[in-house]
Amino acid sequence: MRPARALIDLQALRHNYRLARQLSGARALAVIKADAYGHGALRCALALEPEADGFAVACIEEALALREVGIKAPVLLLEGFFEASELELIVQHDLWCVVHSLWQLEAIEKASLARPIQVWLKMDTGMHRVGLHPRDYQAAYQRLQASGKVAKIVLMSHFARADELDSNTSNEQVAVFDAARQGLKAETSLRNSPAVLGWPQVPSDWVRPGIMLYGATPFDTDQAEAARLQPVMTLESKVISLRELPAGEPVGYGARFVSPRPTRVGVVAMGYADGYPRHAPTGTPVLVAGKRAQLIGRVSMDMLCIDLTDVPEAGLGSSVELWGKRVLASDVASQAGTIPYQIFCNLRRVPLVYTGE
Repeated sequence: MRPARALIDLQALRHNYRLARQLSGARALAVIKADAYGHGALRCALALEPEADGFAVACIEEALALREVGIKAPVLLLEGFFEASELELIVQHDLWCVVHSLWQLEAIEKASLARPIQVWLKMDTGMHRVGLHPRDYQAAYQRLQASGKVAKIVLMSHFARADELDSNTSNEQVAVFDAARQGLKAETSLRNSPAVLGWPQVPSDWVRPGIMLYGATPFDTDQAEAARLQPVMTLESKVISLRELPAGEPVGYGARFVSPRPTRVGVVAMGYADGYPRHAPTGTPVLVAGKRAQLIGRVSMDMLCIDLTDVPEAGLGSSVELWGKRVLASDVASQAGTIPYQIFCNLRRVPLVYTGE
């Protein structure tokens, strides 16, 4: 059996969720959209449900999958509904729903609902992706209240640059939010992972931890609270072939690496078809036989090569950590010119093996 696999430490997941609540002093929706960022939404939700205040997913398909395995905790649809017909399912399965557009508001007003729903009313405070314009926000709130279709409204927005700790943009967005919601008596939700970790002054009754749940930092510099996170995923495989090459020999497609010295090359059963980033360059760290080594040459579809010259104890069958508790996913992502969000979400084909039940 091919040795590539991803170990998912559910105890670390619970630790990170508790840290989000501890740092924020607020209720926390665990963001498990996109199959829990590649970690397996159903198993992650089941592991968190005994203590989670609720979950957040992108769309109704993801929410219904949670309900089908018996998840009874609140589930928020971060993109709301895409068709008015989904409102019936939202009521039936007791889902919470973001409203970010006037057409959604109008659909709720026109709908015949068996019971009122909970709405999270989203304001565009400067990210300019989705959300109601601040000038429309008060009227939208009043219309929802008057509709008789809504049981509760939470006021929310989303930060565009909270991962940039030296940017004032988040403070500017808070000021827009506070001005536009003045006089509205409702709970709020502003803080995502970087805001939970790095913006403690931002008030938020609900927080929405995403990447921090999975133990990866959202920042590109060291940050004290992010250092307390525990990596949840360890992507690992084994050495399946060895080559002893003299100096001057090319390795892999395109001869992008040429051995500068006599080099011992290990071939690892892991490639871009598994989700390992194809553009990870020579020098990207790996851990083999408990020691740091490096990727050499281009990543192939099913295999990659590593330099074992300085790890003589490594050989056929040696375990290789591609990222995890000792080789951080953020370091691999940085080397590859991407972010840990993407390399987690790109994971495929490798089986997920759960520990810390």
